[in-house]
Amino acid sequence: MDWELVGYAAAALTMFGFLPQLVKMVKTKSVDDVSLFMMVQMGLGVSLWLVYGLHLKNSPLIVANLVSLLILALGITVYFRYTTRRYFI
Repeated sequence: MDWELVGYAAAALTMFGFLPQLVKMVKTKSVDDVSLFMMVQMGLGVSLWLVYGLHLKNSPLIVANLVSLLILALGITVYFRYTTRRYFI
């Protein structure tokens, strides 16, 4: 069995996990039900997985976590664009 192929299959299923939420945020222009803390926490975890993948020189880990991090960064950007909350008063 080609374990790298299994890794890419797992990566494909998980790296786009936040994408439906991002699409919904953009379509509705609402982030009221989205947790900023969750996105930041997930971003930190994905960043650590990316560093780990780079250390191992493991392509599936690197690609999956780089794409996930980019999608989360877009999500955080959209969050601040559409939020009605005031964080910096």
